[in-house]
Amino acid sequence: MQDDALPAREAMEFDVVIVGAGPAGLAAAIRLKQLDPQLQVVLVEKGSEVGAHILSGAVIDPVGIDRLLPEWRQDPDCPIQQPVLDDRFYWLTEKRALRIPAWPMPPLMNNHGNFIVSLGNVCRWLAKKAEELGVEIYPGFAASEVLYGDKGQVLGIATGDMGVGRDGKPKDGYTRGIELKGRYTLFAEGARGSLTKTLIERFGLQDERDTPKFGIGIKELWQVQPECHRPGTVQHTFGWPLANDTGGGSFLYHFGENLVSVGFVVHLNYRNPWLSPFEEMQRFKTHGLMRDTFEGGKRLEYGARAISEGGWQSVPRLVFPGGALVGDTAGFVNVPRIKGSHNAILSAILAAEEAAAALKSGRAHDALAGYEDGWRSSPVGRDLKKVRNVKPLMSKLGTVAGTMLGGFDMWTNTLGFSLFGTLRHGHPDHTTLLPASAAPKIEYPKPDGKLTFDRLSSVFLSNTNHVEDQPVHLRVADPALQLASEHDVYGGPSTRYCPAGVYEWTTQGTQNVFVINAQNCVHCKTCDIKDPNANITWTAPEGGGGPSYPNM
Repeated sequence: MQDDALPAREAMEFDVVIVGAGPAGLAAAIRLKQLDPQLQVVLVEKGSEVGAHILSGAVIDPVGIDRLLPEWRQDPDCPIQQPVLDDRFYWLTEKRALRIPAWPMPPLMNNHGNFIVSLGNVCRWLAKKAEELGVEIYPGFAASEVLYGDKGQVLGIATGDMGVGRDGKPKDGYTRGIELKGRYTLFAEGARGSLTKTLIERFGLQDERDTPKFGIGIKELWQVQPECHRPGTVQHTFGWPLANDTGGGSFLYHFGENLVSVGFVVHLNYRNPWLSPFEEMQRFKTHGLMRDTFEGGKRLEYGARAISEGGWQSVPRLVFPGGALVGDTAGFVNVPRIKGSHNAILSAILAAEEAAAALKSGRAHDALAGYEDGWRSSPVGRDLKKVRNVKPLMSKLGTVAGTMLGGFDMWTNTLGFSLFGTLRHGHPDHTTLLPASAAPKIEYPKPDGKLTFDRLSSVFLSNTNHVEDQPVHLRVADPALQLASEHDVYGGPSTRYCPAGVYEWTTQGTQNVFVINAQNCVHCKTCDIKDPNANITWTAPEGGGGPSYPNM
């Protein structure tokens, strides 16, 4: 069925259209309505509800919330309750844990004054604030297409059609998507946003910028025994189980009613195709420093997501005719601090203020130049500039030397200078894998079902669901290349880097066949980043599909 044979899409007009109900999208909506209550603002979210797709550690720096909603501490419904009381940092070997004292750490690494939260619940709270101001929020609607005008300007977005079969044809109950048009459109899709990718390519937003860099974060939420719970404790580690040439580390946060968030981050420029970030996470929990925390506890939730790690060097140009990028989709994460929500909110405030001023002056569909020109001198830019060399140093020198020199560089940056200037990241993450024959295989222990688990039982805890009879949203551009290269040369790393068991190589007769279990996808987008030939593209499935995280 051709597009011209489909029914026309309904169109709705707004002042500002926002894509994504994470901290950035919600902050932009709130700030717009604070500045002008008469503005018509709409926000679409692909998750089944606000917060359903939000996953983060999370320890948040309250600077963003302070700027957006200064009275939040007096709100009894605010979920930002647990202050950091104990801040610990360890270097791990297989048998030991060396605690690094606070005094040599750069001041910006101090977590005191920050809060441990469920970022999903923070977003649910922000959504209520936005709706009270008159923002229209549409969860369960995936933005699947950017709308352009005859001069190439962004006019808004279209949501995906609902009720399309695996064969691409409408089923019973088929519903055409809706066109949401705005004088400006703000994209707050999070890391590796699918529409953001198309905008970056169309407008050359990455030109004259360093290559984007990413990590994968895998997280579990546990309810632990009361005697194992230390409210307000924040713990980070680096080292084991990762080799020195593989960047990453862990977090452990105690909050709520005997709740512990535990997570593991692997930088996606790793080289060994036999490495499995999921299995490294499971192995990490067996360390003596960790095991006792979970004794007698219960794992409640599981999830994974990509993390933007390029920082200062890699942030693309943020504006284009008719719109702008805000939050993690633009790459505002401070990697050594493992924090991005504060910068997401602050960047959204900057963009919203520029958009509100433009609308007040009668402008529409042009570039919000003040946002692009101002962010590097704002608190967002100052935060990222101080840490800009940590990730490149770790990538070039390994974890030990890179962390030491990165810490030194952060110290000098707090004093106003850097011995290294601004280092470049190097190659894109998908180009870093060695051939399977040139890398040592990694043998992972079998899960015990108490402390360590397999991927399928983990995905079950993510509440992931997709309408089964719909087009596969993970698109392989060249199946022959997938076999000849991803399988034959690199040993099928997709079966290991995916934290949800989406990809399998199976044998049918004498043929190796690439199987995509799209139902399992937790929308982490690692495949879109790490496939060695950039041969897999993640696209938005039918709205409302994917994970449903209650408290992540």
